[in-house]
Amino acid sequence: MKRRFFVNQAAAGLATALVLPGTGTGAALAAPAPAAPRPATDRAYWLDTLLRVADPVLTAAAAGRLQAAMPVEAAAGQQEGRRNVTYLEALGRTLSGLAPWLELKDAPAAEAARQQRAAEQARQAIARAVDPQGAAFLNFNQGGQPVVDAAFLAHALLRAPTQLWAPLPTATQQQLVQALQSTRVIKPVYSNWLLFSGLIEAALLKFTGSGDAMRMDYAIKEHQTWYKGDGTYGDGPDFHWDYYNSYVIQPMLLDLVGTLVAAGRERKELLETIRGRARRYAAVQERLIGPDGSFAAFGRSLAYRCGAFQHLAQCSLQGLLPEGLPAGQVRSALTAVIRRTMEPKGTFDAQGWLQIGLCGHQPGIGETYISTGSLYLCTTAFLPLGLPATHAFWADPAQDWTAKKIWSGQDVSLDHAL
Repeated sequence: MKRRFFVNQAAAGLATALVLPGTGTGAALAAPAPAAPRPATDRAYWLDTLLRVADPVLTAAAAGRLQAAMPVEAAAGQQEGRRNVTYLEALGRTLSGLAPWLELKDAPAAEAARQQRAAEQARQAIARAVDPQGAAFLNFNQGGQPVVDAAFLAHALLRAPTQLWAPLPTATQQQLVQALQSTRVIKPVYSNWLLFSGLIEAALLKFTGSGDAMRMDYAIKEHQTWYKGDGTYGDGPDFHWDYYNSYVIQPMLLDLVGTLVAAGRERKELLETIRGRARRYAAVQERLIGPDGSFAAFGRSLAYRCGAFQHLAQCSLQGLLPEGLPAGQVRSALTAVIRRTMEPKGTFDAQGWLQIGLCGHQPGIGETYISTGSLYLCTTAFLPLGLPATHAFWADPAQDWTAKKIWSGQDVSLDHAL
């Protein structure tokens, strides 16, 4: 009953469609609805939105019904091919974004019951996903895509070890290890994909004491050679105008190297170098957010919506925001992005599953590798929910972000390259 009320309540915040006069076509543009009541605080709004996204995945996966319940939207002719991989996409990506909040100790009283329920569902979902004798067993090694989403699952484990790993029964832990190890048959593309193999091995190292050092070292060293300057890496040897520095490269590189440093397997100086670049890219990301929460729609994978700002969210979570960028300002900027990308009409279908699009339902935005499960990378924008409610990120007053200041005539500080 509680879940049904929550979904209906959140549905009230969806946007209406605007029909432009004079077009003669009746074409509709998605835009945020201005009048829907919203939670009293940014944190409450974030959590409501995150759980609205995650709840269908968690509920179905925990019951072993993800394959039966989740629709598979994909580009024309791609649906059947994506069906074999989209379910691990949905689970791994959802948990990757949800994990820091699940790991939060002493959650506010208003969140505790929801946190406990989500954590229990997440563990049940993992258990079903890795049980090779179960009907809900997911594909970890057929084709190339599973290495991607096994890595997002591994990232979730690294972000929430006491909630997503430690409580699992020994048999489930063994099956999870075997599932992650089984991805070794996949040869990653010579691009950001190297980090997928590397991060899986980092999780294996943390939880079993043994990971493939070559896969981890190769991913790290190649990305050092691909650094282009001013806080940005190439996706492979070439630079790409897209958001993959945030979708994958910097968040996974930070946590791969951080895991190795914690295990005594990598130099602290390398981590500090990577963190310095991360701070610069966080400053760039904050300046990319327009006055209304929109951002330049270029490059691949725009259907990940607010997930384009995972890096800024992770820097907030890990205390890596650059000097001169207040936490309250970043919270306001990310809140605007979340509203702009998650509230438009068509974001969710009638059953609450995400649909392809950046601002509403826009199937044309989805590349051939995009399907319903892919879309759950949007959850990674919500990483700061892993910070206590008393942290400056949540407690500091809201502030206008850089673009909002500039385009309303306010004075701002200069921007400097790294």
